[in-house]
Amino acid sequence: MGRVVFIRADGVKTDTTAENGQSLMQVARANLVPGIVAECGGELSCATCHVFVDKQWVSLLPPKSEEEEDMLEVAAAEPTECSRLSCQVKFSPDLDGIVVTVPAVQ
Repeated sequence: MGRVVFIRADGVKTDTTAENGQSLMQVARANLVPGIVAECGGELSCATCHVFVDKQWVSLLPPKSEEEEDMLEVAAAEPTECSRLSCQVKFSPDLDGIVVTVPAVQ
């Protein structure tokens, strides 16, 4: 188990716990984190679980797949180099304490 911190666009933080292998989307939904809509349920077909990963954590993540890149192009919030779909980021011990910001719109 480890820790994931979600920050809403208004600055409110939600500190959660995650199990190894859980996607950040699953962690957010299990903890009722506002702003993670996840309409497709993690099937990589909606971009409504878009998050901005804190810069210090980006290098610890695996590269984005081509499919994830394509979905980020249609995200409601303008993607940045720190954008990820939370359904595609699996929690691991290396990510204990990861901080992600949820955009104002999905």
